[in-house]
Amino acid sequence: VQLQASGGGLVQAGGSLRLSCAASGPIFSIGTMGWYRQLPGKQRELVANINKDDSTRYADSVKGRFTISRDNAKNTVYLQMGSLKPEDTAVYYCSVEAVAFGGTWFDDYWGQGTQVTVSS
Repeated sequence: VQLQASGGGLVQAGGSLRLSCAASGPIFSIGTMGWYRQLPGKQRELVANINKDDSTRYADSVKGRFTISRDNAKNTVYLQMGSLKPEDTAVYYCSVEAVAFGGTWFDDYWGQGTQVTVSS
């Protein structure tokens, strides 16, 4: 199972970006999909995740500004980021729980990371 993330870049404070992450490969089933971010020298932290039933969870710091969604037909998760702040600057990683064909339970898969930089 491979994850391909895209959509990062440089944006001014107050602007918007949309991240996408598509899962591909021998996928039997996908469970929770999510986005994490990591600042230099800090631990990776959850930004938002979305379950198969479309229930969501957000970090307090992004509530009301970011929206996570998924397209199950495309095995893709999105993160719509609005009202961006300089402190949102980080490398963003997507994560997917998936059962591969031939597997017996969910494993965690990670994308390669995409840089988001918000200038003040």
